[in-house]
Amino acid sequence: MKRSTKILSVVIIFFLIIASVIIARTMIGNHFKKKFSKMPPPGIIITEVMEHRFFEKIETFGTAVSNRNDSFRIKKDDLLGELALNNYVNKGEIIVKLKSGNIIAPFSGVLGYTGLTEDIFVSDKTIIITLDDTKIIYSDIKIPENYASVIKKGLPIKAKVSSIKNEIFDGEVDFISSRINADTRSLLTRVKIDNSDLKLISGSLLEVSILFNSRNSLGVPDTSIIMEGEKSFVYKVSPKNIANKIEVKIGNRNNGKIEILSGLNLGDVIVAEGLKKVYPRAEINPIKEGEKKNGSDWKKEENKN
Repeated sequence: MKRSTKILSVVIIFFLIIASVIIARTMIGNHFKKKFSKMPPPGIIITEVMEHRFFEKIETFGTAVSNRNDSFRIKKDDLLGELALNNYVNKGEIIVKLKSGNIIAPFSGVLGYTGLTEDIFVSDKTIIITLDDTKIIYSDIKIPENYASVIKKGLPIKAKVSSIKNEIFDGEVDFISSRINADTRSLLTRVKIDNSDLKLISGSLLEVSILFNSRNSLGVPDTSIIMEGEKSFVYKVSPKNIANKIEVKIGNRNNGKIEILSGLNLGDVIVAEGLKKVYPRAEINPIKEGEKKNGSDWKKEENKN
């Protein structure tokens, strides 16, 4: 009898211990669940789907050539005073004063020289001065044959040079050859570039982009796109601030925007940044683009809790 009582006591104690563990775990779980349920949803940058300008482009290289130029051969012993090279002169102004008579600029342009060495004024008897009108720059470029049907006179172009960082020069297609070069399978095309500020120098290597098939299409920031294999997705935000993952079909990428061909409508609200903080059906605290600083308030609120 005593033995049975001991066994019963052990069993009761065992079940009491198990029950205590279960109760303790439940209480701890409820505590943390209650604590984390108070945390606000993450602040996420959102934006509206809007129309943007998209285009195709042909990229190639060309050499900058001045609108027109002239050169003057001068005898060193005929000079009166120093030459003011690299200066801009207007049509009709004196380029250089000579004993035999002054040279007058036949057109406006920048003075320079060609074929000179550092000791040219000492060693040579003749100086060659150049005058370049570079307010308009031309460049002859070769367009691959497969683009021949899309090249039209007047198409806009963008040009840049490695010597001038972060600056784009505007221009247009000025001339198109009437035939394909049989050796290079290319179409000779001339572009005209506005150089009113005289930043481009004749002879510079140009990176030229010819823009065609320009159109207005729906676009989103490239930071909003989720790529999974060959498929593209975005998080569309509902009126109740729920992020829903939806598939979209994308087109071209221009200036940090990606063209949306299908899947979204004008005015839809999507997650623009912070994709790592979002998951399907997650509630978010929307922060409009341009109000990123306000998003830090949520971190402060979390720290208080």
